[in-house]
Amino acid sequence: MKTIYFVVPCYNEEAVLPETAKQLCAQIDGLVRDGLASSESRVMFVDDGSRDRTWELIASLSEKETYVCGLKLSRNCGHQNALLAGLMTAKDLCDAIISLDADLQDDVEVIPEFIQKFSEGCDIVYGVRKSRATDTTFKRGTAHGFYRVMQLMGVELVSDHADYRLMSRRAIESLSQFREVNLFLRGMMPVIGFKTANVFYERHERFAGESKYPLKKMIAFAVDGITSFSTVPLRIISGIGFVVFFISIIVLIYALVAKLTGNALSGWATTIGSIWLIGGIQLLCTGICGEYIGKVYKEVKARPRYFIDTAIIK
Repeated sequence: MKTIYFVVPCYNEEAVLPETAKQLCAQIDGLVRDGLASSESRVMFVDDGSRDRTWELIASLSEKETYVCGLKLSRNCGHQNALLAGLMTAKDLCDAIISLDADLQDDVEVIPEFIQKFSEGCDIVYGVRKSRATDTTFKRGTAHGFYRVMQLMGVELVSDHADYRLMSRRAIESLSQFREVNLFLRGMMPVIGFKTANVFYERHERFAGESKYPLKKMIAFAVDGITSFSTVPLRIISGIGFVVFFISIIVLIYALVAKLTGNALSGWATTIGSIWLIGGIQLLCTGICGEYIGKVYKEVKARPRYFIDTAIIK
């Protein structure tokens, strides 16, 4: 039988952690009973520098529950880095890893389907939402817009998939070869290749606590995804440059003709409008270039993506 690990990044999740542990341990019991996983399977909670009692609860649960183990990062490193820390720590201890968030919005009842797809030879199994009925209109619209923009930018993503997925050891070993400091795991998965499959599920309301992804973080996440996997924005800047240059040539010719024919008129509104338009375009383009330069800066320094403070491994 295969050993399956569940990797669960946690940041200030004391309100939901006991229930998450209970449900995931029950899932492992069911998998072991049905012969789908070995009794060496575990739930690995990764504390991403929480400020509440998250680590205290993880340590306590590890003493009470056979299946629970944990990692404590030295500081808050971000969701993607915390997830990567769990994947890299658990990869040599199991045959496959299922990653999911701690808030129980991902339906744990479809976990046997993940295992079934894995047993059929799939190295990566994506958890894909059937619908976004539980989302607000704004969130639903921005989510669909995000996937459309990513596709237009040439980034290969699985629509309506977050970080609920199964990865085989082979897939995780391949992931370990990526050296980016700027992590966008959703974009890395399709690059790895191998045989994949989808498991569709209904997403629930958050069991307890508050969302750790407000609008500001969601926008930053989208920007990271685009700038980590696409150079299309830079090409757009080049296109804008050519268009503005072409327009400026036309305006220059018009101005010269008007001057030579004696029809030159002072145009305050046109002048001010042109200055603001060109200035705005320049600032926008400079900002986009700055995003890429900032990413290059981080990559060149190649600082470690996380540090593990404490590990409870069984």
